[in-house]
Amino acid sequence: MNEAIRRKFWLGLEKAHARGAFDVLNAAYTQAHRAYHSWEHIDALLERLEEFGQLAVRPDLVATAIFWHDVVHVARGSDGALRLDSENVRDSGDLFRRHTLLAGREAEAVQDLILATADHMRARARNEYYPGFSGDLDLFIDLDLSPLASPWDEFAVNTRKIRSESMGVDEAEFSAKQAAMLEGLAKGGAPLFRRAELREKLDATAKVNLARCIAALRERGAPRRA
Repeated sequence: MNEAIRRKFWLGLEKAHARGAFDVLNAAYTQAHRAYHSWEHIDALLERLEEFGQLAVRPDLVATAIFWHDVVHVARGSDGALRLDSENVRDSGDLFRRHTLLAGREAEAVQDLILATADHMRARARNEYYPGFSGDLDLFIDLDLSPLASPWDEFAVNTRKIRSESMGVDEAEFSAKQAAMLEGLAKGGAPLFRRAELREKLDATAKVNLARCIAALRERGAPRRA
């Protein structure tokens, strides 16, 4: 898959990166512990970008952010404690900056797209790096959330993959934290997706999936009766 992705999606971006950048991405997305945050996830988002690419002002920068946004995925820190997603996102943005040849506002724009994935629902553009950046950020966030609208069987497989990336975490703890995270996405019944085109196509299915998954997680995380 990685070679197919390189040929289809990377070659047009390669000139904006230092030599060996794709090797860094490939080493990350093929790590043994990766189940969900792998090349398969990156490919799915790039395919979605192709589908909705006409909505992007700078599809090249959105695609660059897709490639780098999950490049760092460490479940536990050196002290053995669970690592916050925001720490992985921050380090992913830093790794992008070490390997990009983009400069100035373009590099800052991509880094801010990556950082936005630390809090999908509350992320907002801090600066309008180019006309239309806010819309591109909304599109990028929508793309990263688009797997929530997968057919249920695929959604359930993704949930199991995410669980496998947290090996060693107690089932009750994982279920409670995952349910809380998903409830944060579904909070208040507001639309999940920002861009009208994605909202119309994906929102209803995603909400059904979230409700079903949250109920299952809460059941698994509930204390067992004697």
